[in-house]
Formats: sequence, C-alpha cells, structure tokens
Amino acid sequence: MVELPEEAQVAALRRLAELGAKRAELLSKAEELLKEIEPAAIEAVRTGAGRNRIRELSGVSPGLFYGWLETAGIEVRTKKAPAKKATPK
Repeated sequence: MVELPEEAQVAALRRLAELGAKRAELLSKAEELLKEIEPAAIEAVRTGAGRNRIRELSGVSPGLFYGWLETAGIEVRTKKAPAKKATPK
C-alpha cells in the first residue's frame, strides 16, 4: 500500500497541533508562576540580595525584573545611553 502525501501531511499537522497545545499549556503555567516569582523577587531585593543574582535565579528578563521593581517603588538606576560608534572618515 502506498502512503499518500496527504496522509503524511495530516500526521505532521496532528503532531504540530499536539505540540502547539502542549506549548500553550506550559506557557500558561509559566505565566502563573510569574505571579509568585514577582513578590519573591521584590522581597529578595528588600532583604539586600544582589539584583543580578535575583534576576538569574528567577529566570526573568532584565526589563521585566526592573519593571517589577519600579512598580514596587524601589529605586532603579537609569539605563545608560548606548555608546555611539565612530563613523569612518
């Protein structure tokens, strides 16, 4: 019996649908965890723990982490402007 290309496509699409659903579920769980990570990270900052270490352990981006701190009323140093590249003459 010969497998039709359409059958291979259906199998591939089913596999993608399964994986996509699994990914969506994991992303949803990750979003829920952020609700627990945020107050824990803020508390760690208030105890004097190093900010880089807190961010590394929490696994969140710098933008998200420092956004949490600003929202919590914790002072955040302003970001330096990127250095300008020398233009060739």
